[in-house]
Amino acid sequence: MGAALSRHRTGPFGRRWPAYSSLGWHDLTKPCLPPKTLFRGTGRRSCRPWGGPISSGRFRRDLVIPDVTSTYYEGSHCPLAAFGHNRDGKRGKRQIVFGILTDREGRPVGVDVYRGNTSDPKTVGDQVRKLRERFGLRRVVLVGDRGMLTQARIEALRDVDGIAWISALRAPALQRLMAQGAIQMSLFDQQDLAEITSPDYPGERLIVCRNPYLAEERRRKRGELLDAMEKDLARLARRVAAGRLKRAVKIAEAVGRIEQKHKMGKHFRWEVGEGRFAYRRDPASIEEEAALDGFYVIRTSVPSDDLSAPEVVLAYKSLRHVERLIRTIKTVLLKVRPIHHWTEDRVRAHIFLCVLASYVEWHLREAWAPFLFDDEEPGAHEDGSPVRPAVRSEAAQAKAQTRQTPEGWPVQSFSSLLDRLATVARHKIRLPARPEATLYDQVTTPDAFQRELLVRVGLRSLVAGRQKASA
Repeated sequence: MGAALSRHRTGPFGRRWPAYSSLGWHDLTKPCLPPKTLFRGTGRRSCRPWGGPISSGRFRRDLVIPDVTSTYYEGSHCPLAAFGHNRDGKRGKRQIVFGILTDREGRPVGVDVYRGNTSDPKTVGDQVRKLRERFGLRRVVLVGDRGMLTQARIEALRDVDGIAWISALRAPALQRLMAQGAIQMSLFDQQDLAEITSPDYPGERLIVCRNPYLAEERRRKRGELLDAMEKDLARLARRVAAGRLKRAVKIAEAVGRIEQKHKMGKHFRWEVGEGRFAYRRDPASIEEEAALDGFYVIRTSVPSDDLSAPEVVLAYKSLRHVERLIRTIKTVLLKVRPIHHWTEDRVRAHIFLCVLASYVEWHLREAWAPFLFDDEEPGAHEDGSPVRPAVRSEAAQAKAQTRQTPEGWPVQSFSSLLDRLATVARHKIRLPARPEATLYDQVTTPDAFQRELLVRVGLRSLVAGRQKASA
């Protein structure tokens, strides 16, 4: 999105941006917010280049989704850059961690930047304080994954009034519930969702879900990984039998490399000796893991009067919105990397502007939804169960097949719409025959489709002005 506008930029931040001024937005000769409030969130003023339908969204204040990600940093002079768990797979690179808050629909509402060695759970306390102090919320439901809302974080949240949570159990905890008999397989003969309780989780509701499609996918993937690992172990056994590998230490190192590659060592048993190697599958271990295929347990402290079990499942699945937001910021459109800043304040401002741009993108997608391939009526699931995969509405399928709206407008991707609008620009014109004459501006007259897009984002006055000028 930034690329479509920046291609018309004529100077640095302190000069005019014709793309913005041609759309009737603010004259960006100075920042809309003071630098001190750009990323700290202590000010009340905000940049609002447009009004109308795009600014009428409602933030559901009782359900907040926090998530944390990182981006690697080129250089070594930034105080925020540090070595830590690198999610991008860039070994030997310092990184910066930032946490994002979104509402249930995926609209970003807050961002904080941390040192690169900050773990995910340590950011939860800051997010709670922000919700209390900055947004003035007293009753909040946090939705987080297993890595964000760990057992230690949940225990700390128990002492905070007005804070509830929705998270999920890890595989070992699910296995313990199975071993204790808390989960009866007969419950899922006719349904895929059941609510249980356990003395190990006092004051919490446990919603057990079984997704048959997820079960089949895990069964398929496990089978492929087992076959691939067994193939490598067989190749190693032939090397040992042929005498090309004799020392037990070297054989054990080769087994370790194979195990690290496929991550299936728990399902095999092997014996290593001097010039000897034997292996076999462990059927008991495989069957024990297969019994959990498709199962996951969501834990929550929200009372059933506030959220029913299906609503809890849907709330947990709303994590996909913040994950999509992070993916957009890092790779798809905004591309937070590379960061060409050294000082802490500038790096924080850089991250803030990327999140602010994603906020603009969210509203643009809402306004232009009829012209995108997005489903305008989401929420339907197979068999009406929130555990099953979501299904697209008939209207969305019709858009995808015809590539047109019912009114005849073309249906495109978000990037294509931005490219289409990028041809609307303000040109500086000087008459060659009169070099002494002053420059004057001329804005491209938008076509019918461009006018419709601009009207959808509240720029009706610009469209009307251009039509009057052309007439």
